[in-house]
Amino acid sequence: MEYEKIKQLMEDMGNSKLTAIDIDFPDGTKISMKKEIKQEIIHTNSVQTPVNIEQEIVSIKDTNEQEETNGNVVKSPMVGTFYIKPSPTSNPYVEIGKEVKKGDTLCIVEAMKLMNEIESECSGKITKILVKDGDPVEYGTPLFVIE
Repeated sequence: MEYEKIKQLMEDMGNSKLTAIDIDFPDGTKISMKKEIKQEIIHTNSVQTPVNIEQEIVSIKDTNEQEETNGNVVKSPMVGTFYIKPSPTSNPYVEIGKEVKKGDTLCIVEAMKLMNEIESECSGKITKILVKDGDPVEYGTPLFVIE
């Protein structure tokens, strides 16, 4: 299967309500994808009067919602592992405060043993790095903010 078709399949799954998919092709190729939905559970206690019965209120907040930011948000185009450096002993591609131009390499996302360089889609200054080196990322995960 071609890289672009795999990339499109990941994008389609990211935009759908599917949480998992397994595909077996006649040539022996197998593709398995699973989407995890992260949720943060917040517990609060309240007391009802006049009976004084303590009850637990649980509110679920989707952690995929990001706080509003000014500038351009660079998102991961695929599922993989985020690397800010080309190798463990190298300097990072970018740091907070660094000026970048359109087309500059910002990071690497490793997917299926392939190192995919993520390039800047705009020029500006890196104001936030939202992911730690070596962390797993999903399709659409915000990586950087460029102003």
